[in-house]
Amino acid sequence: MLIIPAENAVNWKRPPWVTLGLMLSCVLVFLFYQAGDSRKLQQAVDAYVSSDLPLLEEPAYEDYLQRKIRFEGEDDQALELQRFQELKAGGERAWLAASLLMDREFYQYLLRNRDIIWAPADRVLWLEQRSRIEETYMERLSAQQLGLIPAQLSLGTLVTYQFLHGGWGHIIGNLIFLFLLGFTVEKALGPGRYLLAYLLCGALSGAVFTVFSLGSYIPLVGASGSISGLMGMYVAIYGLKKIRFFYFLGVYFNYFRAPALAILPVWLGKEIYDYWFAGATGVAYLAHAGGLVAGAGLVWLLGKSWLQVSEAFFEPQENEQDERFTTGYAQAMASLGRMDFDLARRQFEAMREQYPDRPILLEHLYNLAKLRPDRPEYLSRTRELMNDTLSRRQPEQMIATWQEYLSKGESHHPLAAQ
Repeated sequence: MLIIPAENAVNWKRPPWVTLGLMLSCVLVFLFYQAGDSRKLQQAVDAYVSSDLPLLEEPAYEDYLQRKIRFEGEDDQALELQRFQELKAGGERAWLAASLLMDREFYQYLLRNRDIIWAPADRVLWLEQRSRIEETYMERLSAQQLGLIPAQLSLGTLVTYQFLHGGWGHIIGNLIFLFLLGFTVEKALGPGRYLLAYLLCGALSGAVFTVFSLGSYIPLVGASGSISGLMGMYVAIYGLKKIRFFYFLGVYFNYFRAPALAILPVWLGKEIYDYWFAGATGVAYLAHAGGLVAGAGLVWLLGKSWLQVSEAFFEPQENEQDERFTTGYAQAMASLGRMDFDLARRQFEAMREQYPDRPILLEHLYNLAKLRPDRPEYLSRTRELMNDTLSRRQPEQMIATWQEYLSKGESHHPLAAQ
């Protein structure tokens, strides 16, 4: 099941440069920095196969998996044990070597238990040969250098892991969602705050993953946690306002409208469910859950200060308006241009009945009512606009409206009396 918000269209007259920059950064890192990983891993496999390590490690690996199944109840390891035995029976030396080299928990197990596993001579031989491969190849892999390893957590890797990916499928999927979510959140927050919020969500997502994976040496890579943060910010920005979502279920897909925040627990519940019941998929479900909570939490905590949504975000853009709205809006503006204020007021009122979620219409009605501050309509429009700006978390505009009324309409119809 897939549910993503689809409320807005991209305004290419004002491209989402930060989102595009983040996408480009991920691609460049993948193409140039991570491009050497395959070669390094192949060299590590070749060195491993030509050494004494298979004879030393393969029995230890089989025993290691059996212990996990027997004593720790890790049923997922049963499939890994079966796969290992099939590769061994089939003489797949290269695949066996790759499996043992990439299992970082197994390597740590060998380091901790080498005195028990091998006799002194074999232990010295193992340490010499394995250390050479680790230092020459494995420790130079991108995931080992800049990935987020819970047992070796650092502030730097909380950021750098967000730009690494595990393969073409991984990066393409993340880039698609980064774009679909990013351009809207970037428009809402502005480029600078958006970039900082994106990186912070990724860092918090990684921190949540670390808390639930303490001591693990398996590196986390990918922008998924940061993108989950965008999902959380997206719905938190709209709050309880109904927005459009796209959903895909099996072979069926469609759109629906729902209060934005109502989808957050659905997303969160899916990630937690998958964490417990999906099995060993290699997906960091708790990192996704942490990103969702981080994104929504940041907007909830800082939505009236540092992460206050820009007023322009809620104003209609030309490419977001349907043809009828564009036509009606142009006619009302033409009436304003001719100074036919009564006709313009009626046109804006009619449009507001059809488009109650367009703040710009209320602002025009307020400005028209302001022309006659002695009439009760000015008071009612002031109250409407103040309530609207408050609901959209724009306290500065609300205060400005209130101060303007005090100077123009308070003497005719006191606001406090209402």
